[in-house]
Amino acid sequence: MARDLNRPFSLFQAVAARKFLFLFLFLLGSLILYPFADSSRVGYYVFRVVSGAVILFCVYAVSMRRWVILAAAALAIPAFANRVFNLSVDASALSILNISLSFVFDAFVVVIIFRRVFAPGQPSAETIFGALCIYLLVGFAFTSIFGMISILNAHAFYLDPVVNHHPHADRFDFVYYSFATMSSVGAVGITPVSGEARSLTVIESVIGLLYLVVLISRLVAAYRHPVA
Repeated sequence: MARDLNRPFSLFQAVAARKFLFLFLFLLGSLILYPFADSSRVGYYVFRVVSGAVILFCVYAVSMRRWVILAAAALAIPAFANRVFNLSVDASALSILNISLSFVFDAFVVVIIFRRVFAPGQPSAETIFGALCIYLLVGFAFTSIFGMISILNAHAFYLDPVVNHHPHADRFDFVYYSFATMSSVGAVGITPVSGEARSLTVIESVIGLLYLVVLISRLVAAYRHPVA
């Protein structure tokens, strides 16, 4: 009986010890699933569930101090509503505020994890997963920024009608555009037209390149496998 009662506690300890790993897996899962969110009803709901899990794990990953937990939980509410309930995106003040707070949530989580991951000390496998989480969260943060620009200026981005079946970009388009830009692959079919869109595209591309080359490579070089 005592052994059965200890199983949930042991599971919680395992998750707590690998919270950056689980957050990375859910972030990666949302990237894998987002193309299917529009193509099937099942994919749509699975994607929403994974998106909700990402937000919850983000809050849990930064649960280090009470004020951090409270701030993350408060900022998670609009992010949860935006990504899980798929609120309509338009030029209304409420929509702009919701997207802005969603971006603030991503930026807040990135800053807190960054301070934890790149603190002095010997990096571990969990540290490297934390650094990878930052990379993916930055991509989602820029997704919100590009979406904001598109709301304020409907002609900020041009969608090539040859490879796109809709005239205006949605959040899924900006997820693709953001990560293609950050990885320097290039988003085929979406072109930044306005000055703001082009400027932020360059900034994200530089951030993605420097982050991988400088910070991630430094962590990997400093990482040492524990001796058995």
